[in-house]
Amino acid sequence: MMKAFFPSLLVAGLLSLPAAAQSVQRSDYPIQGVSFTKVKLADNFWLPRLKTNTEVTIPASFQRCEATNRVKNFEMAAARSGKFATIFPFDDTDIYKTIEGASYSLRLYPDEKLDGYIDELIKKVGAAQEPDGYLYTARTIDPAHPHPWSGPERWVNEREMSHELYNSGHLYESAVAHYEATGKKSLLTIALKNADLVCSVFGPGKRGVAPGHEIVEMGLVKLYRVTGKPEYLSTAKFFLEERGKFKGYDSKSQDPFRNGSYWQDNKPVVDQKEAEGHAVRAEYLYSAMADVAALTGDRKMLAAVDTIWNNMVGKKMYVTGGTGAVPGGERFGGNYELPNTTAYNETCASVANVYWNQRMFLLHGDSRYIDVLEKVLYNGLISGVGLDGKSFFYSNAMQIKNSAGFPQTEPARAGWFDCSCCPTNLARLMPSLPGYVYAQKGSDVYANLFISGTTDLKVNKKAVRITQQNNYPWQGNLKFTVNPASVTEFNLLIRIPGWARNEAIPSDLYQFASPDGPKVTLSVNGKPVPYTTRNCYAVLARQWHKNDVVEVNLPMEVRQVVANPNVQDNLGKVALQRGPVVYCAEWKDNGGKASNIIVPAATSFTSTYRPEVLNGIMQLTAVVPVVLIDAANNSISTTRQTMTAIPYYAWANRGKGEMTVWFPQQLTDVDLISREAKQTTVGK
Repeated sequence: MMKAFFPSLLVAGLLSLPAAAQSVQRSDYPIQGVSFTKVKLADNFWLPRLKTNTEVTIPASFQRCEATNRVKNFEMAAARSGKFATIFPFDDTDIYKTIEGASYSLRLYPDEKLDGYIDELIKKVGAAQEPDGYLYTARTIDPAHPHPWSGPERWVNEREMSHELYNSGHLYESAVAHYEATGKKSLLTIALKNADLVCSVFGPGKRGVAPGHEIVEMGLVKLYRVTGKPEYLSTAKFFLEERGKFKGYDSKSQDPFRNGSYWQDNKPVVDQKEAEGHAVRAEYLYSAMADVAALTGDRKMLAAVDTIWNNMVGKKMYVTGGTGAVPGGERFGGNYELPNTTAYNETCASVANVYWNQRMFLLHGDSRYIDVLEKVLYNGLISGVGLDGKSFFYSNAMQIKNSAGFPQTEPARAGWFDCSCCPTNLARLMPSLPGYVYAQKGSDVYANLFISGTTDLKVNKKAVRITQQNNYPWQGNLKFTVNPASVTEFNLLIRIPGWARNEAIPSDLYQFASPDGPKVTLSVNGKPVPYTTRNCYAVLARQWHKNDVVEVNLPMEVRQVVANPNVQDNLGKVALQRGPVVYCAEWKDNGGKASNIIVPAATSFTSTYRPEVLNGIMQLTAVVPVVLIDAANNSISTTRQTMTAIPYYAWANRGKGEMTVWFPQQLTDVDLISREAKQTTVGK
């Protein structure tokens, strides 16, 4: 795949590589994702969201970058005059991330005005860059008085607070997206100049540091893929291998800041076995470990990232796919530490989790990684943005109760934050979604996500178009039309999701409470066909003709989910899932409360599509017991009423109020319900 880049880049005059540089890539991901440029969506669920991202989220993000002086910082840095005008030294990245998202969007929705605005913004970024490539407005504006986190000189505070390399990493990611989407080199040239500086400063025999907030490693790998320059890959690997070397931590301390685990810096990466510390930092680190393991063949690094993934999915992930349970430090907690009332689940961690799981799939070709990626996408990630496209959650709660509030639990979305990493991270991820639908390894074509649209591939040097048609995630009948230019033999691998195989998650952290439901069925041209399975993909190995049609039917039952008994908060409780979508109960549909609902094991749910509700959802209803509290008489009773559940991602779009994901199965399991009697009265 690397060689395919070189001719176009050399012709463009972007680089001139010696033969050694062109042959440096001896290994790579065994599977390659099909580029977002080759997939065109026509999907009822995702396409409106991508359009909203283009028409609302990205313009709002650029406007807010202007209004909050993020753009002004670059203008002052170019003038080498003024006073840094925002709060955090990493505020530069909000511009980079929004440019990245806008670049992806230009492929979906060409827009000359947006394209021109990006060009002007890139000029401002370039003008702020110092002659040697350094780009960091928090210092360049007034080098004698840098931001307090920055340190008195370049790089001296990078291990903890300066975020100089974090800024660089987002610059690189943005530059590659802009180049791939538009063919323009303006931002890429700026990024390469900065990367050359970074590689000249850091490395064996030079300055060493474990970057305080990882992502520069991922960005350097992307620059390596575009240019083939070996220094970019070797510096990414160097940064990974610098972790665990700092001697100033207290290994006996339980404080993650004192022992280094907050930064994943307490051990060498190859010795790390648990997902720990700041969740976003961690998942960017693990994504980079997968990149470097794939590109260098480092088996120890591969083994470590496999072990860490198993720990996260087996012991540290919420049923919605959210990660980072602990508000203090926005970090992973201990094994099975997954509280509901204080859940944190930063939106950026869901973004990072998507990146990580895509890379794990490319390494191993196992559907379980896409199962997790899908869970995050349809639940804990898109919950982070409101249906209006311009309101956001920084953290994603699992329960909101009228009687108990916690400072870092958000009952409603906000338009922007002082630290606004999450809105701009969503802006960049959403339009890149087409690049996650398909993947390829030689004559194996993987259909990973069920999103209507078309892709044009080359399989065995022959053109093949695959068209998906479905109404996923609301309906499970999937249709794939295969159109090769001529009769072509290849393997089409269609993911059979874990939830359709009675597997709530690829671990014992969550399980479905009921026995197996209906089975998956599959046919080709209207006839059932035998097929083999590989890593939970249905493998259709055949000669494909024009207009061959594959139909897959996935059972869409409402399932009750139970947690591992080690998750104390969920003992005696169930969550609800239909297809890939996790549900919640919200105050709006349930008489103003949600914390008083009981869902017994035998509860039967009805699914109804409601196009007029929350931009169109599959709504669940059932008659269930509801707790009534008579505060005057200090008594508790139950009655039966219709409970309504909505997709978790859609909550908090109709005002503030109670919400819950986990439901007690009997009265004795209701969370401290009697203690609410003094605070809450239900008048019946």
